[in-house]
Amino acid sequence: MSTLHLSWMNHPPSEFTGGAITIGNFDGVHLGHQALVQATARTGSPAIVVTFDPPPGQLLFPGPIRPPLSTLDDRSRWLHEAGADHVVYLRTDAGLLSLSPEAFVEDVIVGLFRAKAVVEGANFHFGRGRAGNGVTLRTVGPKYGFAFSEVPVVVLDDEAVSSSRVRTAIQNGDVSLASKFLGRAYSVCGTVVTGARRGRTIGFPTANLEGVETLLPKEGVYAVRAIVNGVKYSAAANIGPNPTFGEDARKLEVHLLDFTGDIYGRSMNVEFVARLRETRPFAGVPNLIAQLNHDVETTRRLLAT
Repeated sequence: MSTLHLSWMNHPPSEFTGGAITIGNFDGVHLGHQALVQATARTGSPAIVVTFDPPPGQLLFPGPIRPPLSTLDDRSRWLHEAGADHVVYLRTDAGLLSLSPEAFVEDVIVGLFRAKAVVEGANFHFGRGRAGNGVTLRTVGPKYGFAFSEVPVVVLDDEAVSSSRVRTAIQNGDVSLASKFLGRAYSVCGTVVTGARRGRTIGFPTANLEGVETLLPKEGVYAVRAIVNGVKYSAAANIGPNPTFGEDARKLEVHLLDFTGDIYGRSMNVEFVARLRETRPFAGVPNLIAQLNHDVETTRRLLAT
């Protein structure tokens, strides 16, 4: 299994050609994406996932960059776990985005990858103006020598699984729904840095995380699992300011249950299990401590089940 970053103007190594390909953004690698990769792997040819860096929408609609649902490294790992033999990141540029659907087939699907099969979802669009779709691929496939198959949209509880639906759930703080669509806990990763160290003075030391590249859930307190040095700990996390102490900065702070030790400078992965409550100010430190004790007990109960 391998991952390759490639300009669409350059040819990949031979092992990346002559297989079955599926193309898309694959942000988050949710259950629908996993179904696509699994279907691609079932063709019997090497399964090649073709995705883009940066996302096409970033060039097509300039403005504030939306945090992704997954880092490139995580995306590659999850795609491989789903069954991809190879993952290719095409560097997105104006030339690639200007290709008509048939030019994209000629230059990319056939020209670069010499695909024997193409597998896509029912909502797949490609080429300039998103003018190409599954009908296009089914029509031109015989001409270019590849078979086309379409994978139905994955539906859970009468709702289609999509990256946008996962994003909305996370932004609403509904991390349990997001995790259901992903088939695993939604997680972020950052580096533990030195904070105000106020938490340890009231009996609740927290690890402050910086460098998180992916989307943070809505502000609030969450039951989470934290992974440090390959060890998983039950934990409670706060996203947002600390209004009781007059702090307005939005932070991610994680209190590891039953843990002592120095983890400054370490990488920490945080898996979100459930949202417990809003972030709010308290009348004083005793009230805050009482609430934190309640949060910890709720977290223990949730994570035990």
